[in-house]
Amino acid sequence: MRPFTYQRPATAGAAVAAVRERPGAVYLGGGTNLVDLMRLGVATPEALIDVSRLAGAGVQETPEGGLLIGGAVRNGDLAAHPLVRRRYPVLAEALLSGGSGQIRNMATVAGNLLQRTRCSYFQDVTKPCNKREPGTGCPARDGDHRNLAILGHSEECVATHPSDLAVALTALAAVVRVEGPGGPREVPMPGLHRLPGHDPSRDTRLEPGELITAVEVPALPFAARSVYRKVRDRASFSFAVVSAAVALDVADGTVRDCRVALGAVAHAPWRAWEAERVLRGAPATGDTFTAAALAELDQAVPLPRNAYKVPLARNLLVRVLTDLTDLAAPEAR
Repeated sequence: MRPFTYQRPATAGAAVAAVRERPGAVYLGGGTNLVDLMRLGVATPEALIDVSRLAGAGVQETPEGGLLIGGAVRNGDLAAHPLVRRRYPVLAEALLSGGSGQIRNMATVAGNLLQRTRCSYFQDVTKPCNKREPGTGCPARDGDHRNLAILGHSEECVATHPSDLAVALTALAAVVRVEGPGGPREVPMPGLHRLPGHDPSRDTRLEPGELITAVEVPALPFAARSVYRKVRDRASFSFAVVSAAVALDVADGTVRDCRVALGAVAHAPWRAWEAERVLRGAPATGDTFTAAALAELDQAVPLPRNAYKVPLARNLLVRVLTDLTDLAAPEAR
């Protein structure tokens, strides 16, 4: 690991100023991803600006009935928060599936959203990788891509985004609050994360020096009936092969509204707009759920060794929609 300096500013403004003054500086949250990348030699920052203890690291109810979540809130605290568990169980489930208790108690919400891909070529500095070194190629396309993207990828990159929380927040249309050299702004989800295109080195649409200070989750009454399901290679603390975050509003046997996002299938959390279009106003039946999944996955372009993800994602989405429908109160059907 290369030498670096360390600072712990007292405010978000001071943190932004510290990064602006040091071109080689990066923000440090819980460090559960960044420190690993530093040990591997993938990340070589000259300075760490610790933002894990900034004020505002709490969860508040907004006047509209949503939630405002501080960027420095620990994942474990967010997963256990009563308002989250009651109004947005999809968030709690995503967080609880994302790592061990020790990791959740260190990792922050902002850091979770900004964690980088676990593609083996990106993490191995002896291998070429367009994300790590633009222009060197993407060996995953012809190599080990079993767990990589089937949607939205490009010739330059087939990596997937690893965050579980980001998938749930994408389904809920969360808004990320950012502080940067140009002042505060808001970034919607989806929209924070990028598809690779011709420049996979950029994971997000954040500008240099911008800091995530909070995430606002809008009020969504039917999100009280929501789930996050994750298919993985082993039962505990493994990154997703495919995941789904779904909130469903069913009344009189009809889907009145829904929110659907898929994870581990693209370079960014994937909002399933086509599936939602098919679902809204349609009968809450297995045939509808299958049609919705097929409509979304018709966009998939799998590689030879990850084509299995297409039927896996279809079956997962149908199962989640079916389970949520079965959970609906009888009077709401």
